[in-house]
Amino acid sequence: MNRFAATTLLLLGLLLAGPGYAQQPADKETPAADTKPRKLSRKERKELARRAEVDAARQQVRELSEKDREMSESFFVEGVKYVLLEDYNKGLERLLKAYALNPTNAAINYKIAETNLLSGNLKDATNFAQVAVKLDPKNAYYYLLLAQIYSSQKQYDQAAKVYTSLIRDVPDSGYYLFNLADLYMAQGKLNEALTTFEQAEKQFGPLDEVSFKKQQIYLKQNNLDKALQEGEALIASNPDEIRYVLAQAEMYATNNRFPDAIRVAEKALKQDPDNPQARMILADIYRQQNNKPESDKQIKLAFESPALDVDEKVRILVDYIKQLPNPALEKIALDLADITTRIHPKEAKAFSVAGDIQTITEHKEQARDNYLKAIRLDNTKFQIWQQVVLIDAELNQIDSLLRHTDRALELFPNQAPLWYYNGVAQLLKKQPVKGVKALEYGRKLSTDNPELLAQIDTQLGDAYHELKEYAKSDAAYEAALTFDANNAQALNNYSYFLSMRGEKLEKAKEMAGKLVKQFPTNDTYLDTYAWVLYKLKDYTGARQNLEKALKTSSDATIIEHYGDVLFQLGEKELAMAEWQKAKKAGGASALIDRKIKDKKLYE
Repeated sequence: MNRFAATTLLLLGLLLAGPGYAQQPADKETPAADTKPRKLSRKERKELARRAEVDAARQQVRELSEKDREMSESFFVEGVKYVLLEDYNKGLERLLKAYALNPTNAAINYKIAETNLLSGNLKDATNFAQVAVKLDPKNAYYYLLLAQIYSSQKQYDQAAKVYTSLIRDVPDSGYYLFNLADLYMAQGKLNEALTTFEQAEKQFGPLDEVSFKKQQIYLKQNNLDKALQEGEALIASNPDEIRYVLAQAEMYATNNRFPDAIRVAEKALKQDPDNPQARMILADIYRQQNNKPESDKQIKLAFESPALDVDEKVRILVDYIKQLPNPALEKIALDLADITTRIHPKEAKAFSVAGDIQTITEHKEQARDNYLKAIRLDNTKFQIWQQVVLIDAELNQIDSLLRHTDRALELFPNQAPLWYYNGVAQLLKKQPVKGVKALEYGRKLSTDNPELLAQIDTQLGDAYHELKEYAKSDAAYEAALTFDANNAQALNNYSYFLSMRGEKLEKAKEMAGKLVKQFPTNDTYLDTYAWVLYKLKDYTGARQNLEKALKTSSDATIIEHYGDVLFQLGEKELAMAEWQKAKKAGGASALIDRKIKDKKLYE
């Protein structure tokens, strides 16, 4: 037998003999050979498996040369540097080089896992973190990283197992019970969370935050009594901590335990007489009990407190806006708006929301004043400028409308509505050239807003008529009516101006007749229709419509028209009487004095 074969047989013999023992013949009298081996418990099997994994990992350890060790450490440090700079690709490249030289280094595996997590590679992050834990099962940070990786993948059961292992295997890790309990809460495993919190309390004693979280769990479980017990315990152990008192009052109120809620809220007010949250709780309770005077009193007191954030006040006021107009709520809403602007005089949003409430409740001038105050504090909100302009137009305050649109257009030159109202103001100020310029600019900006475009076209029809550019005037009215064939202003003005020019009278009659059919008692439309009929020499028809109009109107133009019709019908004395009425009313045509003086019709 050669030397190699002899050596091989010797090694095989040692392996077969088993480590440290020589083979012996079995003792025939020993009953152990017939005895069945005891089954291992599940816990023992898991522990053996864990030890086997650790042993397997440790068997990979090989002695590094000094050079390899230095290179590995160098790559590791450089990799960590790149990770801190958030260059994860370069960081991972260096860390993997360190790993290739020293794969059983727990810190290297941990850092590779962390880098993969940061770069979104959760699969590799999981694998390396698991190895780090196996290589160094007493390092809490490795467990925490692995739990975080599992949580990132929504593998909450796995994360919970990691925390459980951490708490069991790493000394002085009991405080991670709180992490585990929070994880259970996030999963909705409320019973497990409660049990874990109770373990934490046994280890660390009663803790306020634990009690608070247990209270939240009891609420989710609809166990109101337990939740209230925890709340009372929190108050008893923290008599100066008002947040627990307020939370308890809120809980009582939410569950319609109003006497208890009032008792606890008033307890909070004894500690802090100006506490706005306690006042809000009381206001809500009294509201639900239909005690409006007390509810209004409490909410006003809450609003008087600067401690109630202006954003919270605005949110409450917006809730009121959603319920307006409502006579039962108008006064309290207006009062709260006034308080808000007084307590927060440097907050644009306070004046803005006050303006909104005053607008809805028809306090237009006060609303505009508050909007303007909001603009002085912050002029960047187009919606507030728009509200100011709309109120100017509604109040027919042309000078204000012109002034405010001019200022707003300096800030918002691309807002078509501002050009529209500026153009209207110019027309009303008898400046049709400027009006046309503004309206035409607004028209270019309104291509995506056909409704506004139609309004602009209607005003352009009026403006071009004033400038005697009749073809442009007619085209503008036609454009407006193409969008809305029932546009009352376009129908009325277009037909009236045609009648004054004596052109397209049948078309004018059709448009004016359509209006009168829709609005049979509108004196302006009746006058327009009558004047079209007058131009068509249908004096009887004109008389009938003017007499309907005069039932509700004392307008000088309508009275004068009526006199003209009577004159054409040969009733000259009656015509004179109507002309004199028109002159007395004020606002008749420039021809009224000649008509009266000469007792003759001038057109």
